[in-house]
Amino acid sequence: MRTRPAPLLLTSLLMAVPVLAGCSGSSEDDVRSAAEAFLEDWAAGETGAAAEATTDTAVATALLEQTAADLPGAVLRPELGDITVEDDTATVDWTATWALAAAPEWSYDGALRLQEGEEAWEVVAEPAMVHPELGEGQRLELVRSLPERAPITDAEGTPLFTETEVVNVGVAKGQETDLPALAAALSAATGIAADEIVADVQAAPDGQFVPVITLRRPDFERIRAQVFDLPGAVFPTDTRSLAPTPRFAEALLGRVGGATAEIIEESAEDGVPRYAAGDQVGLSGLQRALQEQLTGTAGFTVSVVSTDEGTGDAGREIAAVDPVPGEPVRTPLVRGLQEAADAAVAAEARPTHLVVVRPGTGELLAVSSNEIADAGNALAGQFPPGSSMKAITATALLSAGSVAPDSPVACPGTTVVDGREFENQDQFDLGTVPFTEAFAQSCNTTFIEEGLQLPDPALAEAAAAYGVGTDWQLPVDVFSGTVPSDSTGTTKAANAIGQGQVLMSPAQMALVAAGIASGTPAAPVEVVGAEPAGATPAGPSAEVLAALRPLMRQVVLSGTATALGDRGEVFGKTGTAEYGSNTPPDSHGWFVGYRLGGAGGDLAFAVLVEGGQSSSAAVAVTDAFLGAVR
Repeated sequence: MRTRPAPLLLTSLLMAVPVLAGCSGSSEDDVRSAAEAFLEDWAAGETGAAAEATTDTAVATALLEQTAADLPGAVLRPELGDITVEDDTATVDWTATWALAAAPEWSYDGALRLQEGEEAWEVVAEPAMVHPELGEGQRLELVRSLPERAPITDAEGTPLFTETEVVNVGVAKGQETDLPALAAALSAATGIAADEIVADVQAAPDGQFVPVITLRRPDFERIRAQVFDLPGAVFPTDTRSLAPTPRFAEALLGRVGGATAEIIEESAEDGVPRYAAGDQVGLSGLQRALQEQLTGTAGFTVSVVSTDEGTGDAGREIAAVDPVPGEPVRTPLVRGLQEAADAAVAAEARPTHLVVVRPGTGELLAVSSNEIADAGNALAGQFPPGSSMKAITATALLSAGSVAPDSPVACPGTTVVDGREFENQDQFDLGTVPFTEAFAQSCNTTFIEEGLQLPDPALAEAAAAYGVGTDWQLPVDVFSGTVPSDSTGTTKAANAIGQGQVLMSPAQMALVAAGIASGTPAAPVEVVGAEPAGATPAGPSAEVLAALRPLMRQVVLSGTATALGDRGEVFGKTGTAEYGSNTPPDSHGWFVGYRLGGAGGDLAFAVLVEGGQSSSAAVAVTDAFLGAVR
């Protein structure tokens, strides 16, 4: 972020100016006070007060108001220099530093001429008091120049955003003949509420373009026949910096658009904004989080031009600063994997997310959500993980030595804890089976009964070994999950099967799967070469992982995810997570796992289908994803 020195009171600056030898003390002090008062009022925006301290209030007012218009939003920080007094005239050297709005600072040396009036010294009202090269009938002209926005790239360094033609669908206020009918037709074509369109148009002045929605050219062509001939509807074109598709890794990459009033206000330092209306800035995701790195720094030119616009005066440049380009941001995203993930989630009608992580590195290879979903939930969503949590519960049990893969365990249809009944899906009852089968068939009662025998902190400790609960320091937040360490009774029982007080995000569950796959859990990586997002998780012991992996493989070979049996060496855990107050309760569907080898190399992933009702929906999305990876 650009930094500026903290503003100093002009009086404190003046104290540092040495007194010139040979000048009369009283005259010099009076001159200094007059110049100081003038500059303080000017810097404070008190144009009238500053003008009254000059030889011609009207001339000075016009000059200062013209300068304020020429340098909109700029803040003056003056500093006095040498003072020379000769009889009833004086010269005060000064340095003008302008904190320009949405541009670098501009400094120059000038001189104020003063005359001794009847009551006090007065600044001579002349153009040179603003800038030494400014003459009669002239003003300043400031022109900003913006650098090209630096790219966000994929893992191979290929830019992910390109200039793309868009069509701005809107209304020309005053040209509509039947606003309710126009709004209804635009709403039917675009999905924007008709009452919002009506309200926006009614609030706009006549002749103004009122935007409704901005569409990529292919998307506009699909609705063209519905809207093109509507009276009052207009369709100006433009270009925008856009990702390959509207949903391409949206949660991570974010969007670029015109600077909003909020962003402009937030960018202000000492009252001077870094951005201006019309600037293209990051609105979300990495584009927003790394805005300053990507956008670089604006440049500017200042010219002296005629105040008479009819003269054709091209002006004379008196200052220039070149724009400084931004620096590219490289992500670990793999375009082929992202496209496969996008295609897989697009086929599901319910809100769906798929996050892919590279085992051993924590790099986010794909972050996908379908159109109906809140894309942010892929990284920052907080959901009960249901039985996908059993991979962590099994870690705790194996770490404690409570069970081994071949240990016989009970899997009754129901179990009661402190008066509350827990059950398997449809109350299936396996009797006594090896722990491997209880895991593969996702036996709730087994994990509840075994989990209750663990020390209270054991589940949280097992989760923490995969990084769960870590405060990841990332440009775009990833919810790392929460697993209480002090739960008891029915809450402890529910936590063991991913209900109760346990919450996870798809991204964190993908990181858990990656840690199991590689044996070396890693902090998430959103930007290649960035500082680590946190300490490397400790991970379970090699012995525990060696026992856990076959359990997850059996889920695919003979358990609840056999639909993935022909997708290579796939390991995983399904999950159905109840939520809400309906009877029977609604459920999210999960699949968390990894594949070794095959197209794309080793991949870990988590799929969440919000309201999927069972894990089969998530398994189907996983199947589509793995089938599309080339």
